[in-house]
Amino acid sequence: MNLYGKKNYIKNIFKYLGPAFIISVAYVDPGNFATNITGGSLFNYDLLWVILASNLMAIFLQINSAKLGIATGKNLPEMCREEFTKKTNVLLWVFAELAAIATTMAEFLGGALGLYLLFRISLPIAGLLTCIITFMIVSMQKYGQKVIEIIITVFVAIICIGYGVEMFLAEPDWIEVGIHSIMPSIPNSEALLIAVGMLGATVMPHVIFLHSQLVQSRNKTNDVNEKRRHLKMEKIDIAIAMNIAFLVNASMLIVSASVFYTQGLVVDSIELAHQSLEPLLGILSSTAFGIALLASGFSSSVVGTMAGESVMDGFINVKISSNWKRFITMVPALLVILSGVNPMQALIFSQVSLSFILPMAVIPLLIITSKKEVMGVFTNTRVVKTLGIIIATLIIILNIFLIIKAFV
Repeated sequence: MNLYGKKNYIKNIFKYLGPAFIISVAYVDPGNFATNITGGSLFNYDLLWVILASNLMAIFLQINSAKLGIATGKNLPEMCREEFTKKTNVLLWVFAELAAIATTMAEFLGGALGLYLLFRISLPIAGLLTCIITFMIVSMQKYGQKVIEIIITVFVAIICIGYGVEMFLAEPDWIEVGIHSIMPSIPNSEALLIAVGMLGATVMPHVIFLHSQLVQSRNKTNDVNEKRRHLKMEKIDIAIAMNIAFLVNASMLIVSASVFYTQGLVVDSIELAHQSLEPLLGILSSTAFGIALLASGFSSSVVGTMAGESVMDGFINVKISSNWKRFITMVPALLVILSGVNPMQALIFSQVSLSFILPMAVIPLLIITSKKEVMGVFTNTRVVKTLGIIIATLIIILNIFLIIKAFV
């Protein structure tokens, strides 16, 4: 490839970068802070492999979601409406809406906690401010999706810088990090709960629905070769964005293990994590943590609200204004904050509930992308189908274990 060809290729990549960066925010949301900090403080580096495995699953599923959107010109909820019965779609819509609400609750809590930790604004007021700021950012969609992509990318950069500072100050044991990134281990039943929570926090059902919608802004042709090129570029977009998300998630657990576990501190709240960082690593560390949490809360609140709109449009084609759709997604999350529940417990509970809802997104996605009459040349190969079955089965088995643990 000559110099001009390389420049043109790089220009093309930048043209297609964006959708996966919006999606990646859901993988570094406040729910991740909660589960990763708890996992690191309780089990050292033992659960690092869960983050890597979850990220690989997430990449696989997001590629499938993007492929469906590119191949069909429609999003996953719309294709479900075409392919499944009305009763099935109502059921799927209920679970998808619950996923959007559960994740928005986590994001609002994160934004509110960020405001509280940095500026000592009370949680109820901080929750209302988060709601207003989220509404303002989501409203920027009227100027085009690219504007939202830029805003979200800036937030992602802030989160990365925040945890880059944390990692520098924490000085982790890199040999242990390397070993536990690839060596599976579940020390006990409590670790299983945290591991499933980490899976729920990393592989997010609402963005599986949303990704197929976001690619439509660049899906302007029915030419198969152009669609192939679009998919190739979107895979690059996903690879970059999702691996950034993996590094941030891994950093959360590594910092928690390096700082809290080594000191014998069990950190079961984000506020405690923030308070504990300052005497151990200094004010720079605690401030970086608060800023990263705030950026995560604001950006992921936007994504959760966008997902709520998408599933309401797709599954049941509700004819109400966008503002009302946003309102329906946001209000339950706001009510949880105003009720005064323990934020860390609410965050972990929301992530575990998302793990239960996850099969309701994964199974329809795999069914539709395996249909030749729908996907044409983009139909899943036998290898992809097999991988999909393994991933879906693993998620369901983990959830069954969690149910058994809850009752026993």
